[in-house]
Amino acid sequence: MMFKRSLAICLIALAAAAVPAIAQETESAVPELTAFHEVIYPIWHTAYPDKDIAMLKSLVPQVNELAAKVFAASLPGILRDKQAKYDAGLAEFRTSVEAYNAAAKGADDKAMLDAAELLHAKYEMLVRILRPVLKEMDDFHKVLYVVFHKDLPDKKWDNIRTAAPELKAKAEAVTQAKLSTRLEPKSEVFKAAATELVNAASTLAALGPKAEGEAIEQAVLKLHTCYQALEKIFD
Repeated sequence: MMFKRSLAICLIALAAAAVPAIAQETESAVPELTAFHEVIYPIWHTAYPDKDIAMLKSLVPQVNELAAKVFAASLPGILRDKQAKYDAGLAEFRTSVEAYNAAAKGADDKAMLDAAELLHAKYEMLVRILRPVLKEMDDFHKVLYVVFHKDLPDKKWDNIRTAAPELKAKAEAVTQAKLSTRLEPKSEVFKAAATELVNAASTLAALGPKAEGEAIEQAVLKLHTCYQALEKIFD
């Protein structure tokens, strides 16, 4: 009896530990990149507009400390499709950090200001690579990620059937999303792709309570392909 109780406690603890891991994998953010804003803010909003060269140079240690954490950070699983683009952006960001350091060692004020502008630009570019285009798409992708990368390979048909109605509801929410003024020219293509996403999600949800195997696999693959097509619109 005592053994069974201990085993149950261990299983509960393992399950609880797994929840944060999944949550981290499905979060479309890199905390270390977010933390770099602590130094880019005073650089861009105070030192740069005031042409405060002394302040720009004084921030070098903080730039290097926070940048080192960005370089060492890994993308969460949900952002794996952005890895190549992120790596390219990270290389440019690294170059801008090096340029900032080099300028800080010299006596050329313009070079220091140019380096600050470059650092800000490359940081913003890196952030934009990871930032979800639409909250509704990000919400959908968080569910799809678990289904496609966890449940499908492990053939957890019950989990996929349970997630199907949520995927359909979140796909429908995508069709109602409002594009920004900058993205408005893509609205027609977006609506068509979002409709395809809903159709694919509806197909999965309509498979029924006993569906499994190839039927579910094909429906999930189709849904994933539709989501990729939707994302590609904003590349």
